[in-house]
Amino acid sequence: MTDTPLSGHTILKVLVGSHAHGLAGPDSDRDYRRVYVMPTADMFRLGFKPPGTRWAQSGDDETAWEIGPFLSLAIQCHPLVLETLVAPVTSLDRWGTELRDLFPAIWHPQRTYDAFIGYGLNQRTKFLEKKDGRPAKYAATYIRTLYHLCELLETGTFTFRIADVPIGKTIAALKDGMFRTGEVIDLAEHWTEEAARRLAQCRHRSDPAAVDEFLIRIRKAFLVR
Repeated sequence: MTDTPLSGHTILKVLVGSHAHGLAGPDSDRDYRRVYVMPTADMFRLGFKPPGTRWAQSGDDETAWEIGPFLSLAIQCHPLVLETLVAPVTSLDRWGTELRDLFPAIWHPQRTYDAFIGYGLNQRTKFLEKKDGRPAKYAATYIRTLYHLCELLETGTFTFRIADVPIGKTIAALKDGMFRTGEVIDLAEHWTEEAARRLAQCRHRSDPAAVDEFLIRIRKAFLVR
């Protein structure tokens, strides 16, 4: 991750984190994610290196990806990247609208299952190790990730504002530290088993060709900027 000024033409910016989940407290920061497009001609210059994930902080946190690396991560179905395609929008243009409309073409059931389970296990480790002295944060993220996986495999999308669904009260309680370790593990086992069941029944198919076609069109459109 590179801590540098963000550049390029923004096609999509979304709100993420506790404010978007409906779980914000008085001290909660606002977190944003942004997708931008660099001039295509810059890619042909000597010494060009594909831009990595960029992060900036000026009161609020913002993570940004250039469209090419973003789509490469998106088809790997990492939860944080897929979230960007369904999170509340703060700004977008027609390209951003097309990008969000690509969501069904991007996500792949098995890759999504593997990525969300892997991310969940990472949160589980941080929770059990009480990383940063914030086990409650990781417990809530662990369960929310597994629930979102189950929703996606069942419905083709997931509810970003987790406070609006029945499990929201449970996740809010976890975030507030109102849990025993065994309760979190039991919840996680339940939703992990449910995810495996829904994966076996999921018939959704991704469409990599549609993703390629979009990337080619946007590269042509931004050839000279």
